[in-house]
Amino acid sequence: MVQADVLVVGGGGAGCSAALHLAQRGVRVLLLERGLVGGQATGVNYGGVRQQGRHPAGLPLARKSREIWSRITELTGSDIEFDPCGHLKLARSPEDEAELLRWNALAAEHGLRPRMIGRNAIREQHPYFSDVVIAGSLMEEDGSANPRLLAPALARAARAAGADIREHHAVTALDHDGNAFEVLANGTRFTAPWLLNCAGFWGGEIAARFGEPVPIEKLHPNMLVTEPLHYFLRESLGVVGGDLYLRQIPRGNIIFGGGRGESDAEIRVTRPRPDAAFGAMQRAIAVIPRLAHAMVIRSWTGTDGEMPDHFPVLGPSRTTPGLLHAFGFCGEGFQTGPGVGAVLSELVMDGATDVPLDAFDIGRFTAAQIAV
Repeated sequence: MVQADVLVVGGGGAGCSAALHLAQRGVRVLLLERGLVGGQATGVNYGGVRQQGRHPAGLPLARKSREIWSRITELTGSDIEFDPCGHLKLARSPEDEAELLRWNALAAEHGLRPRMIGRNAIREQHPYFSDVVIAGSLMEEDGSANPRLLAPALARAARAAGADIREHHAVTALDHDGNAFEVLANGTRFTAPWLLNCAGFWGGEIAARFGEPVPIEKLHPNMLVTEPLHYFLRESLGVVGGDLYLRQIPRGNIIFGGGRGESDAEIRVTRPRPDAAFGAMQRAIAVIPRLAHAMVIRSWTGTDGEMPDHFPVLGPSRTTPGLLHAFGFCGEGFQTGPGVGAVLSELVMDGATDVPLDAFDIGRFTAAQIAV
């Protein structure tokens, strides 16, 4: 039997950040990851560090996380290729432009300062855009990072701070005796009074074990990357509607995505879908015509969890003392992962956090809602 103060299940950005923040406060924390840290949603996404476009209820968490991103190299001791290059969200219709203006007004209430760019200015600043682009909104403090580097860097820093990180430890049994949790993984029993459920899509299974089923669905983002091209694009791009996201790295490769991949029934294998890939290519060319002759050299996908209201589950269990949930980030958890870990550590150590969590409460899913 291995004893700890806190058990974390799931080695993505949220779980590894929680382990690091807790270890830095002297907590005996042990993290169990079924594969490799960062092997699922945290490591296979687009890499956007974006506040722009988020629902107002999610902005306090995004802002808390953005502050951590500003010192991510100091926090982890690693270069995660974070680049505050700005996030430019594009309008392709008058209705899109109205949506940008609406969100910008809401963002101002939260202290954010996105900047609208009209038709003439966006042509002057970005002559490679086609006529389909009629306006844009720029969040200058947003940016991007390398998703393959985040969770491993957080895990290394957590280990250095004293955390026990165990990869290839799939949880096969989980129980709570009223005082502590007991987890079985790789034939070893682990116990602690706190359990952090950071298991991504599979977090729904853990919640259900404690009487809190949620209507979570698997989400497989469809991603692609081109050969290196002449460098021309500084900002990370998105579009109103979310069916295209695109950025260029300094080496010249264009990373972009849109649509969904697929998996087998048990999610042992995930794969990108050709139809989704072709659709993303067509939308990218429609926005930036010079990409028409770019060669795509790789495509991929992975697994995240998606909730029907597009909000994650984050906060205390309604049924089990000592259980904290943080899963189902709907493809938007890369930016918030560092902040989620900080929130979880605050809930364990301080009993409260400065981030409003009501919108993320697992109690919003009643039995009647699930039945529908």
